[in-house]
Amino acid sequence: MSGIVDVVVNDLMQRSYRYTRSAPMGKCFDPGFRPELTPELMLQLGVFCGKYMTDCKAEFPTQWFENAKLAIHRADCTLNYFGVRAGSPLSVWVEKGWIHPDDPRGWFQWFCRYYSGRRMPDEDRRQIGRWKAFKRHAAQVLKHCNQGDPFCRPKQRQALLQWAYDSRQL
Repeated sequence: MSGIVDVVVNDLMQRSYRYTRSAPMGKCFDPGFRPELTPELMLQLGVFCGKYMTDCKAEFPTQWFENAKLAIHRADCTLNYFGVRAGSPLSVWVEKGWIHPDDPRGWFQWFCRYYSGRRMPDEDRRQIGRWKAFKRHAAQVLKHCNQGDPFCRPKQRQALLQWAYDSRQL
């Protein structure tokens, strides 16, 4: 991608939401933000019980969805890489004030848009700070599990995947 791209979003949670992609896809990240997974790989591995992005395909590259594990009707946590539900419902995120109005689905929506080139300096700093703080879960997996044992702390491992940390080989 080159240049600036204006995006208009019309999905189940946003109507006529507009933003600009000013950075190249997958590049020019904040130096302190080094996700281990791309949104495309996360969707292929299985995250958010397959329901997260089912109505957002028009906003993102087609290839992100070619091999994505998506649920057709309702959430199916067997689609998650570790086969378990990991995380709280969106209502909890809203209640705790973790949701920014521009990203009503939460962190992963912010990450997909950031990865795609949208930049919102204040919100980017906030979300990158949350991402950095989440890494503490990797330390817990390493402390309490044998390396590569997917049956040890699968909820924490799944949650790490959902925050772009590759927990498959911890």
